[in-house]
Amino acid sequence: MFSKILIANRGEIAVRIIKTCRRMGIQTVQVYSEADAGSLAVEMADEAVLIGPAPAAQSYLLADKIVEAVRQTGAQAVHPGFGFLSENAGFARRLRDEGIAFIGPNPEAIEAMGDKISSKKLAAEAGVSTVPGHMGLIETPEEAVKIANEIGYPIMIKASAGGGGKGIRVAHSDADMAEGFAAVKAEALNAFGDDRVFLEKFIIDPRHIEIQVLGDKHGHVVHLFERECSIQRRNQKVIEEAPSPLLDEATRAAMGAQAVALAQAVNYDSAGTVEFVAGQDKSFYFLEMNTRLQVEHPVTELITGVDLVEQMIRSAWGEALAFEQKDLKINGWAIESRIYAEDPYRGFLPSIGRLVRYEQPEEGEQDGYVVRNDSGVREGDEISMFYDPMIAKLCAWGETREDAVTGMARALEDTHLSGLGHNVPFLAAVMDQERFKSGELSTSYIKDEFPDGFHGLRPTVEQERILIASALAMHEVIAEQDGDPSDRTDWIVMIDKTPHGVGLSYDEDEEMILTLTGGGDIRLSDIDWRPGLAQFKAELDGEAFTAEVKRVADGFDIRHRAARARVRVLRPHVAELYARLPEKAVADTSKLVLSPMPGLVVSIPVVVGQEVKTGETVAIIEAMKMQNILKAERDGVVKAVGAKDGDPVAADDVLVEFG
Repeated sequence: MFSKILIANRGEIAVRIIKTCRRMGIQTVQVYSEADAGSLAVEMADEAVLIGPAPAAQSYLLADKIVEAVRQTGAQAVHPGFGFLSENAGFARRLRDEGIAFIGPNPEAIEAMGDKISSKKLAAEAGVSTVPGHMGLIETPEEAVKIANEIGYPIMIKASAGGGGKGIRVAHSDADMAEGFAAVKAEALNAFGDDRVFLEKFIIDPRHIEIQVLGDKHGHVVHLFERECSIQRRNQKVIEEAPSPLLDEATRAAMGAQAVALAQAVNYDSAGTVEFVAGQDKSFYFLEMNTRLQVEHPVTELITGVDLVEQMIRSAWGEALAFEQKDLKINGWAIESRIYAEDPYRGFLPSIGRLVRYEQPEEGEQDGYVVRNDSGVREGDEISMFYDPMIAKLCAWGETREDAVTGMARALEDTHLSGLGHNVPFLAAVMDQERFKSGELSTSYIKDEFPDGFHGLRPTVEQERILIASALAMHEVIAEQDGDPSDRTDWIVMIDKTPHGVGLSYDEDEEMILTLTGGGDIRLSDIDWRPGLAQFKAELDGEAFTAEVKRVADGFDIRHRAARARVRVLRPHVAELYARLPEKAVADTSKLVLSPMPGLVVSIPVVVGQEVKTGETVAIIEAMKMQNILKAERDGVVKAVGAKDGDPVAADDVLVEFG
């Protein structure tokens, strides 16, 4: 077995690989850019080698630097993780030529299946169902528009070398196609160094289901069942689960058989994923094959008990698979939520900065569920604009899907982050939705359920009880600490502007009993909170919960899952005064186009004095390797332009002002 492996990646996947290597007794070398010098992966690895500045094109994408680090440290193999050089056949071939093992598939398999155009042709030849489309290279927007009209809208524009949700647009018209084609080519060149683009028919109301395959160098290939990855935003997976709530045993077996056949056709000898688009009627079509480890691999590991990173290492060493297809079984259900540094209240835009606080849920077996948290950052680390804004992959396993959903919701409650925007409230909202609980998923789920964006959810009756109890309990703790305990038994707890009358008493065990004016008692016990803590933990009528809390001048900001409110504990006569306070006027920004995120200005294609119509592009901002096209929301004449091409901008910087 290898004695030393170099990890040509960063973040949570580097940490993930290090953990398996430690368990196998293998030393690790972590390469890093200047931006990652103080990273968790660098801290955990046995050795670390600086390979360049922060931009990936000057560090993680440089094969010369990786090979030099291998030679410098005496590593025998390279694990590329996902992204960067993981699907670069030239890199894999170079390592092989230099006598360095590549922990991934052979370069011929990467070449055959890593290219989205050639892989579809191979799939069709192997008898795999494929989506109608145009697999040939397309050079100009005009050519793309012509082909799109032959196939019929809607059309998906995809980068041939794409992955990770980047280099993808859906066009519904000729105008969409022309603009989207140019944007995808630019993104593809920037992210992958390859601007080839192809088109395929976009399936209405589709589901994204993928099959995990695993092969060795002795011709053996198995599949480890499926993952459902339909909850996506901008073609980027957000929530994944295994198995899929759509599939029956017959469909699962058919998809698995096709995936294995395709892998065998190219002599696949590592972990890989065959992706399908599935209709609600269980029809399915081949999309692409990712010749690498997937971000969402933990859910497969949780339901099968197979460590995919270990199997990749063993395969690269030359070992045969130690199990056959008949040995693999599905055990329980697992869900993964991708926690990103992005602000769901601002259209899910990237929110880079320092992770001031990061409290993670306890891993391992909990009350009816199991928690796994794959994270590559710690409290105090900075989320950089140069890389994907992922903070962690939070997973929950349960014996049933209902158990897994319940476990994920509780694990999200126990996750606290501050210092930057994050999507935990949104993830929690999905877990609480009846549609998600029913398993009625599609890739348009987020757009369907949150058509106007995410603004949080109104508290349910149960959540109102949590907000009331938490606020009153914290109020009592603070009063006791300040040496000013009150003997009042009647309070008004205001949730935003809505008053709730509450009577307070204690039982013989000093547990709080709250009697609501509207009827019913609340028993609050096992309180775990003191001033300064960001999480309030307790049991409400015997059910454990965690709320995110912050003390403010006149009360508390409290969030439970997706419900967030300003909560005040007031004497009755003070509550009457609060009810009369006028609402604060909201600033008028209707004539401004603001940068929705920190990033770099790619272009601002308007000038002072220009007349602009609704829907016209007024700015393109690049952040997290994605180009974000900003369009005018109203007709108007440009009064001022606040930035120029290449300028760095912060969130809310004025880009364009209309007269």
